Amino acid sequence: MTMEKVRARVAEKLPEFDGIVGLRRTAEGVAPYLFHAGDDLSGLVLSPRYPLSTVVSLLHKRYPESRIGVVARACDIRAMVEMAKRNQVDPERLYILGVNCSVEEAAECNCAAPQPPLEKWPQAEEIGERSAPGPENPLFAQYDAMPLEERRAFWQQQFLKCVKCFGCRNICPECFCEACALEDPLWVERGVLAPPFPSYHLIRAMHMASRCISCRQCELTCPADIPLTTLYELLRRDVFALLGYLPGADLDAKQPLSLSLADAPILQ
Repeated sequence: MTMEKVRARVAEKLPEFDGIVGLRRTAEGVAPYLFHAGDDLSGLVLSPRYPLSTVVSLLHKRYPESRIGVVARACDIRAMVEMAKRNQVDPERLYILGVNCSVEEAAECNCAAPQPPLEKWPQAEEIGERSAPGPENPLFAQYDAMPLEERRAFWQQQFLKCVKCFGCRNICPECFCEACALEDPLWVERGVLAPPFPSYHLIRAMHMASRCISCRQCELTCPADIPLTTLYELLRRDVFALLGYLPGADLDAKQPLSLSLADAPILQ
């Protein structure tokens, strides 16, 4: 897949919408941008990765009548699937130009699903050739071989590096609560570094249990190199094993941790 193909398709679709969200490279760097019909598309790029789903959510809330498009990778689309279920984006007002990641990109992220999950999205198209999934996260095998106490010691050592910068929360497309429990002194004591073990990271991890879409933004943002993707993917694995739910995979699938008791699946 070439950028020329992506730019050409965006140019064709732009007159149909109020704008299309993508990344634009300028002399100052790369940032999200709302392209309009007639704009110069030579600056449209796909890297570095950025959670464009958050930008789409902001535009939908600010301009409730707008119809926009977005150039999105598979992880962006998974994020928007979960956001749509929580009324953060409106699928009926959003056209997705889903871009397939390369084999190298899938391998870099250990991505099991680099193809855009567009089957249920009302308005969407796929651009580029599909690639094979990336390899499994190498930390999984190491972690599974650890006894329980060793696992606890592993995470305690990792969490001690935390400087509580809130980068993981701020970059996450699935963190959109108006009041954050991580800023509540009842749960997370203020002015203490590292955050008291294990409340800070486990509170966020439990909030991500049925939301994390494996975009790796939290881990890429973390200045302390904490393997946050591994933590959240382990929870994703447990949620799938226990409840049969994979975040971001199906627009119609109900979130198992957000149902009424009448609709919740019964665990054996």
